[in-house]
Amino acid sequence: MSNETAPLAVVTGSSGGIGRAIASHLLEGGWRVSGLDLAAPTLSHKRFAHVAVDLSEAGAIARAAAELQDADALVHAAGVLRVGPLGRLDHAGGELMWRLHVDAATRLADAIVPAMAARGSGRVVFIGSRVAQGLPGRGQYAATKAALIALARSWAAEVAASGVTLNVVSPGATQTAMLQDPARAGSAPRLPPIGRLIEPVEIAALVAFLLSAPAAAITGQDIAICGGSSLHL
Repeated sequence: MSNETAPLAVVTGSSGGIGRAIASHLLEGGWRVSGLDLAAPTLSHKRFAHVAVDLSEAGAIARAAAELQDADALVHAAGVLRVGPLGRLDHAGGELMWRLHVDAATRLADAIVPAMAARGSGRVVFIGSRVAQGLPGRGQYAATKAALIALARSWAAEVAASGVTLNVVSPGATQTAMLQDPARAGSAPRLPPIGRLIEPVEIAALVAFLLSAPAAAITGQDIAICGGSSLHL
C-alpha cells in the first residue's frame, strides 16, 4: 500500500502520552497519521504529518479540520487534568478541560464525521476515563469525560446506518507524564487490581482494533481498559 492510498487517521495529542502511543501504533500498522498538537512533534515517520494547533481555540480547530476532510478515522486523545474539591475548585482549569476534552471533540467531529458518513465509512474514538463515573476531587475532569460518552452515543445513533462508528475508550490509571503533573499534587492515582498501571501501548492496541474493519459492529460503546478497577474488588 502506497503512502497515498494508506488510510488517514487524525490523532490529537500525538506528541505525548496516550496520543503518541496511538499515533505510533497506527503508523506501524500502515496508516497515515495527521497529528494535531500544540507541542512540537516527537514522532518522525514518512507517513506522519504534524499539525500545530491549539485545540482549546475554536478558530484553530476549524482551520485544521478544513484540511482533513478525507480522514478515515478521528481519535481524540488530547487532554489535561486539573483537580480540586468543592470549595477549592480550579475554575480556569475546569474551563480549559471542557474546551480541550469536549469542545474540541465536538468541533472536530462536526467538521470531519459528516464527510465520513457521505463516503459510507469512518471510525471515531474518544479517549475517556474511568473517572467519568465520579471520583472525589476530580468532579470537573469527570464531567468532561462523561460528556464524551454522551456525545459518542448520540452521534453513533445518527451515523450508524452510514458505516461510521463512534466509541469511547476509558482507561484506568495510565503510565504517562500526566502522573507527574504538579497540577495533580495530592491526588495520587489508584493502582488497578492487576497491580500495575495501564500502559499506553495497551490502549493504542485497543484503539487500533476499534478502527479496523472487524470492529464495524461496535459503536456507541464506552469500553474500559482499567486493569480490573471496574470490578469493585
